[in-house]
Amino acid sequence: MTTDVPAAPARWRVARAGVLLAVFVCAACGLVYELALVALGSYLIGDAVGQASIVLGVMVFAMGVGALAAKPLQSRAAAAFAAIELLLALFGGLSVLGLYAAFAWLDLYGPALVGTAFLLGLLIGAEIPLLMVMLQRIREQSAGSAVADLFAADYVGALLGGLAFPFLLIPVFGQLKGALVVGAVNAVAGLVLVGTVFRRDLSRRARAGLGAGAVVVALCLSYAWITAADFEVTARQQLYRDPVVHAERSRYQEIVLTRSVREVGHADTDLRLFLNGDLQFSSVDEYRYHESLVHPAMRGPHGEVLVLGAGDGLAVRELLKYPDVRRVTVVDLDPAVVRIARTEPQLRALNGNSFADPRVRVLNLDAFGWLRTATDRFDVVVADLPDPDETATAKLYSVEFYALIRSVLAPAARLVVQSGSPYFAPRSYWSIEASVRAAGFATVPYHVDVPSFGDWGFVLAAPGTVPPPLALPDDAPPLRFLTPAVLAAAATFPADRGRLDVPASTLLQPRVLEYARTEWRGY
Repeated sequence: MTTDVPAAPARWRVARAGVLLAVFVCAACGLVYELALVALGSYLIGDAVGQASIVLGVMVFAMGVGALAAKPLQSRAAAAFAAIELLLALFGGLSVLGLYAAFAWLDLYGPALVGTAFLLGLLIGAEIPLLMVMLQRIREQSAGSAVADLFAADYVGALLGGLAFPFLLIPVFGQLKGALVVGAVNAVAGLVLVGTVFRRDLSRRARAGLGAGAVVVALCLSYAWITAADFEVTARQQLYRDPVVHAERSRYQEIVLTRSVREVGHADTDLRLFLNGDLQFSSVDEYRYHESLVHPAMRGPHGEVLVLGAGDGLAVRELLKYPDVRRVTVVDLDPAVVRIARTEPQLRALNGNSFADPRVRVLNLDAFGWLRTATDRFDVVVADLPDPDETATAKLYSVEFYALIRSVLAPAARLVVQSGSPYFAPRSYWSIEASVRAAGFATVPYHVDVPSFGDWGFVLAAPGTVPPPLALPDDAPPLRFLTPAVLAAAATFPADRGRLDVPASTLLQPRVLEYARTEWRGY
């Protein structure tokens, strides 16, 4: 075999630069495929660490297998490389779509993830040995120098892919179309390199085969691009019982609103909010949850109130029922949730347009980071945060987090924490209560029945050793669910759901994350 690269130094430098550029692009694409699988798993399953471990472990193993499998292909390195890039473009570009379909319709996400990660890793692993052979055919150099050049381009390309995925591809294209874009780039990079620098290395049959393959890949990716929006709507609807009326994937999570008529011919509807597939409220009974969360904490001074989470505005609605509340500060990470609460007509009606009240200020910041520098003091803190079943949220149920909350409390202040279900997840619930106590609070655990959630628990707390009274404030507004008798009963736990002696959760030992995952898995 001969190449079409003359021996002139200027020409082989250009050809060599072309190979290294292909390495750079292919490395960027390969890392994007990895990140796309991890990100999709964290959206659908919620276990970011577990998903990353599976994807990276399987892909790295498969890359080693791919490198060995590429040995017999080295005699036809250029044609083999182009074919591999076409396969990577096809399977990598369609990987997110295929996994989403496996999750929505087939309930085979786990096996599909492992299979996809292995296949992509196998193809990625075959790239470097073939590129090494192609680089040496341009101008032979020492093995050490060739390896150094290739891996330098590979690692820098990986940096580009790592930065492009969260800051360019996801915001501009989303996950489905972002993977398709990367697949197209992958195919073009391989074909351009082989079709220019190594064109004379290809037989007629290889050229025809690669041309036909390129057409098939282009058609598949183009069709997937055209139908991506309809596919996503159909697949998403498959995951939810009720019609989806709004769906978007923000920088932090997937946000879905569903709405259905409660009964045939009934005027009321059931509006539900889901974040990453987890139910946040049902309009049928959310008042039970929010009355139980907010009003017991309002017994005492409540001029300055801090709300952590609760971007749906429903907890804020309850707080604003007290005319002597001077200011409510809401710290919620995702501006998209707050925007929907402000603009979606039915949700805005449900939350009483609470974010339009001049007493409310919203900070779209990470609650943990914001508390570290906060200087304000609050009479009441309402922690209405997503459940601690993901790595990102587990820190918001740690001893360190509650210690930060304690640092912003005014004298005679109270803290209330939504704490999950003492029935379905008792170890998680009592670990949260233990974490609040370990941060220097006296606690009062209580629970109520919220039909859409089941038995749901809260922790009311005050700094020091004297627990706050579990009672409604004297100026409590008329409530639909919570009465003094209901609240008194809420402090009683049945014998089979009594206090558990479980350790507190910390940043370095997030036990609540382990408990939440294992206990909720059975429900």
